[in-house]
Amino acid sequence: MAQQYNCLVFDVDGTLLDTSEGMLAAVRYTIERFGLEPLEEETIKSFIGPPIQHSFQRVYGFADDVIADMAAVFRERYKEKDLLLAKAYDGIYDVMDHLQQTGTAIAIATYKREDYAARLLHAFGFDRYTDLIFGSDFEGRLRKKDIIELALKKAGIADHAKALMVGDSDNDAIGAAEIGTDFLGVTYGFGFKTRADVERFRAVGTADTPREIIDFLVGGQLCK
Repeated sequence: MAQQYNCLVFDVDGTLLDTSEGMLAAVRYTIERFGLEPLEEETIKSFIGPPIQHSFQRVYGFADDVIADMAAVFRERYKEKDLLLAKAYDGIYDVMDHLQQTGTAIAIATYKREDYAARLLHAFGFDRYTDLIFGSDFEGRLRKKDIIELALKKAGIADHAKALMVGDSDNDAIGAAEIGTDFLGVTYGFGFKTRADVERFRAVGTADTPREIIDFLVGGQLCK
């Protein structure tokens, strides 16, 4: 018998929302402010998802104090100018409606800073589906598994096998695996591009569109 899920946990960037315009605008602004050479498009796209200071450190390798300054500039710009430059993926509200109709709990676990995530999800109406919104702390110390665990605890899900993490990146897949939660990878976002990318991790399925998330759940009768 297929596993039934009492809760679905969603990533934000690349899963619920295409946040690339705002994120990349703030990254480019920060790079320019520090007088650095522009990055190649593929490199700059890799900033979407992980904590911003980790991305600056990975690409530039500067001392911690410089990275902290860059992260502060990015955050201020993103918060004040670029946060709401995003769009919901076609069909994602249908997924939310389906889960709400079936009585399946919905939670959010994102590497985006929690206050940013709450404001962004409110602006795009996702708060009508859930108030279980969990994100990164200011210092970026929480790992993805920590954020997923917080979401499941608040949702009242003690058995992690009764939850499904939906995300577009290796961070989502690894975080889910570390706490014993199943993972569904989406390929329409920023991280995974093909089913083969998803299948490198312990995944129960792949969705190339939001509609396929519903197909996966309905086809296997995977919601309570």
